[in-house]
Amino acid sequence: MSNIFGQRIESIDDFNALRSELGQPSNVVSNKIIHSLDSYSKEFIGKSPFIVIATSDDQGCCDSSPRGDSPGFVYVVDEKHLFIPERPGNRRMDSIQNILHNPHVGIIFIIPGMEETFRVNGKACISRDEELLSKTAVNGKLPAMGIGVEIEECYMHCGKAFKRSNLWNAEKWLPESELPSASKIIAAHVSSNKMQVTEEQIKSGLEDTYKNRLY
Repeated sequence: MSNIFGQRIESIDDFNALRSELGQPSNVVSNKIIHSLDSYSKEFIGKSPFIVIATSDDQGCCDSSPRGDSPGFVYVVDEKHLFIPERPGNRRMDSIQNILHNPHVGIIFIIPGMEETFRVNGKACISRDEELLSKTAVNGKLPAMGIGVEIEECYMHCGKAFKRSNLWNAEKWLPESELPSASKIIAAHVSSNKMQVTEEQIKSGLEDTYKNRLY
């Protein structure tokens, strides 16, 4: 890695010195981790329409990917197991390939308007179990597969990041005219790889997939 980041923490000794400066977690933080879902955890998952799942390959190269659907789209199998239906996407399937190399995953469950989140860490697999697929079907359409998660730990995460970012405060949102253009960005990135495509073509393709290929 380049030296652009200046002074870095590069060893456990450096980290321990930093820990002594910043302090230890409180007793509440140290003891909030549980290892299976209780009724409160299930309620949170059942009301969450959006998650971010983090994976890495066998070389440690990481990826974070969003998943979203109606609240409760992540199916609670039991106190130790979750099933995340895999809806149609861009067909890169980075998360799926990573899990095949390295089963460890981290998931953040988000509820709109709520600043605290719920985190789950565990081991994942790719499942095509017919019963689980049928339980997570939408409009009669079964997902092609899903991500099964065996829970190792889970806990609530405080809302400081959401408070600092004002994510749910509509008064702080950019006006639509100032938002970045997804189609312009994608067109520029694709064109930089020597494939000529216009912003209008990208915009049309996005509109089509959002309208006709959500499930």
